[in-house]
Amino acid sequence: MDKIAVLVPCYNESKTVEKVVKDYKKALPEAIVYVYDNNSTDATVLLAQKAGAIVCSEHQQGKGNVIRRMFREIDAECYIMVDGDDTYPAGCARELVGKVLEDGADMVVGDRLSSTYFTENKRPFHNFGNSLVRKSINILFKSDIKDIMTGYRAFSYEFVKSFPVLSKGFEIETEMSIHAIDKGMQIENVIIEYRDRPEGSISKLNTYSDGIKVIRTIICLFRNYKPLAFFGILGALLALISTVFFIPVLLEYFATGLVSKFPTLIVCGFTMIAAIQSFFAGLILSNMRQKDKRDFEYHLQMIAQNKKKNMEKWNK
Repeated sequence: MDKIAVLVPCYNESKTVEKVVKDYKKALPEAIVYVYDNNSTDATVLLAQKAGAIVCSEHQQGKGNVIRRMFREIDAECYIMVDGDDTYPAGCARELVGKVLEDGADMVVGDRLSSTYFTENKRPFHNFGNSLVRKSINILFKSDIKDIMTGYRAFSYEFVKSFPVLSKGFEIETEMSIHAIDKGMQIENVIIEYRDRPEGSISKLNTYSDGIKVIRTIICLFRNYKPLAFFGILGALLALISTVFFIPVLLEYFATGLVSKFPTLIVCGFTMIAAIQSFFAGLILSNMRQKDKRDFEYHLQMIAQNKKKNMEKWNK
């Protein structure tokens, strides 16, 4: 088991990967730097090896797939995840590691948005998207994470081995944040200086298609993690629609004793039934979620025991 593992997912980062590896080996001499290549067609692999990184491969395209492979294969007391584009300063790595190893944090977020992100980043829709995602998650999940989409994070062994990676692409950061919030894990924020990509380095993030995926992920995770709230809101909307369209039918009946809009009455009835079903579906799923949380706590205990055994073997 490594003391500190620096994880660098890469896809065509030949412009910057060598510098990133050298910077983190200098900032954290005791750390092992792993570069996971995701089908690069440039010199990323050769340059990473030249800089002293351990290079592995993930052939399924997408950042989420790369992180799944990393988390599965590497055992460490503390993990640092950083992009290979040289936008995150290695000088902050020691502070992130300290939050995990000394303060017991499960996830430490490298907060770009509280420092230089909005001035350094030259893509205005990225700025808007980051703010929108942060506010949406903090409101829906009652949290206070300062930067949801940052690619600079530190993790504990318990977080990494208990996190089910479901996303395939850049929505993985959103999934990590919501998982940590939902499971009551200790989350810390560290303000970092952000710098835009150097000239010639191209972002792999598509503002619109990946942005839509992130929004969809938030909605799906809100449904999965907070089913009573999700289906309760849906049920309330259906009940409101049913009531609004039913009122004119009811008023007509009081005035004339007749109902001329039978189709409207029937649709209102079915809509109200759907609203009731939605509420009870949320109630049932919410009870199931409570059982999942109990099972997760037991799973965490098993992970902690496994970590202890691995550390004993490593110390020998």
